[in-house]
Amino acid sequence: MIKAVIFDMYETLITHYKSPLYFSEEMAKDAGITVDKFLPYWRKTEEERWIGKLTFEDTIITILKNNNCYSEETLQKIVKKRMATKEEGFRQLHPQILPMLEKLKEKKIKIGLISNCFSEEVIAIRNSVLFPYFDQVYLSYEQGLQKPDHEIYKRCMRDFQVSADECLYIGDGGSFELEAATELGMNPMQATWYFQDGLQYQSKRNPKFNQLDTPMEVFEYIEK
Repeated sequence: MIKAVIFDMYETLITHYKSPLYFSEEMAKDAGITVDKFLPYWRKTEEERWIGKLTFEDTIITILKNNNCYSEETLQKIVKKRMATKEEGFRQLHPQILPMLEKLKEKKIKIGLISNCFSEEVIAIRNSVLFPYFDQVYLSYEQGLQKPDHEIYKRCMRDFQVSADECLYIGDGGSFELEAATELGMNPMQATWYFQDGLQYQSKRNPKFNQLDTPMEVFEYIEK
């Protein structure tokens, strides 16, 4: 019997790709430098940003200073645009996301979130329309570890007081999250409702896992 459903956030509950993108290329342009100058430190610090050792703002300050283009105006422009795009994703939800979460609540099924995220994404998540639905939230930036580390899943299950076989884990499949869920004995399902052809960062359909093409399909599994 499924007692808890644990979700990934990005490309699962929300997507980056239905709102204007503001990734390294766009930030480099606003900094007045080429993306080749922006990327080395951005990529080098990715894990530190995932696990709470470095904030988004501090990362951008270092990149600007390393390239002799720092100003408070430029910093704030990049920070504000980055936050705006992160917040916009929560206004572009698949139409079944909220009804699905509401139905899980009605059925008294616990709802968890495990997300790899940076400091700016923590703010957007906690201020979002989705946040009140979660019974437990495990964000890599706050937890000091990231998927696919088994410990972040174990913390969620431990606090829910449920066994792995009582948990459904739903994610798009990035960061080997579904494989980790399988190794722990959870019931993994691949969320494919945001998949679009041609997206550079998109996970691919993985035939090893059951797939959900719409959010409400989760109940076909839960109600078996």
